[in-house]
Amino acid sequence: MFQAIVIDKDEQGYRTTLSQLQEAQLPPETVLLKVLFSGLNYKDALAIVNRAPIVRQFPMVPGIDFTGEVISSQHPRWQPGDVAILTGWGAGEHHWGGLAEKAAVNGDWLVPLPAPLDPVSAMAIGTAGLTAMLCVMALEKHGITPQQGEVLVTGACGGVGSIAVWLLSRAGYRVIASSGRAEESDYLINTLGAGRIIMRDTLNTQGKPLAKEQWVAAIDTVGSYTLSNVLAATARNGVVAACGMAQGLDLPASVAPFILRGITLTGVDSVMCPLAVRQQAWQRLAAVYDHNSFEKMTRIIPLAAAIGGADDLLYGRVRGRLVVDCRPETRQSGSE
Repeated sequence: MFQAIVIDKDEQGYRTTLSQLQEAQLPPETVLLKVLFSGLNYKDALAIVNRAPIVRQFPMVPGIDFTGEVISSQHPRWQPGDVAILTGWGAGEHHWGGLAEKAAVNGDWLVPLPAPLDPVSAMAIGTAGLTAMLCVMALEKHGITPQQGEVLVTGACGGVGSIAVWLLSRAGYRVIASSGRAEESDYLINTLGAGRIIMRDTLNTQGKPLAKEQWVAAIDTVGSYTLSNVLAATARNGVVAACGMAQGLDLPASVAPFILRGITLTGVDSVMCPLAVRQQAWQRLAAVYDHNSFEKMTRIIPLAAAIGGADDLLYGRVRGRLVVDCRPETRQSGSE
């Protein structure tokens, strides 16, 4: 038997519970893992509280990312005792995910834990850090350099936003952090390295099709009116990497930034990202990882607290990353 967060839906309604499962209930996959640490992400929170149709089949174990130790394997790349990272590939949506003490997954989805990361630091990075690094790589691919000007990051107190600000600052970029939480100014500037802050209410309502040029590039985690306003204020030949939809999936924008300033909007998808690109991103993340910085961006909770943590995420009571300790030997009850 092992513990897992389970989402179910039937004639009695939609519900999320901490449940006891048998190993035989796991899906038939090529690798069985002992889950060590999992992330609690915005998408997980939406699924847990039924805020959006994330889950495609029931019952479902949520958890779009985790680190685990291989228990058994029918896959040629994985042996018992190996430690691996899983992010994306539909885990927690179409396939059982990592908010559990055990997981069975396709070995093709796994990435080796790169040195010098340990399992908890890998989840302090998690899907959020992978997405942030993919966004940085997208800006680099389109020729954006620190010498060209400031780079905006929206949703800067969230998981992706926090790590994006930190990565850009560490790489020498001057970063503008957009956030609705004025009380986090010290965190954004002194911990993450932002140069200045703008409040999110300057971006999150309908604006002009074209605005004054304010930044040469941006990483947007929000979507909707915010992304539209980000595009409108991006400098000529600038680049915007879009990776989130916290405000909405819509894009009420104009073609003006694209045809009058030559702006590039590039989408970043960490879910189905090719293995070679994932490995490159994880190697870069491992190379720059700093324990002291990420400790300030991370809060660790037990598996039993994951359902309550979903509400904290959705109502903006979390900064940075929530990491879930899934190890049965450290099992706790109640909240952290």
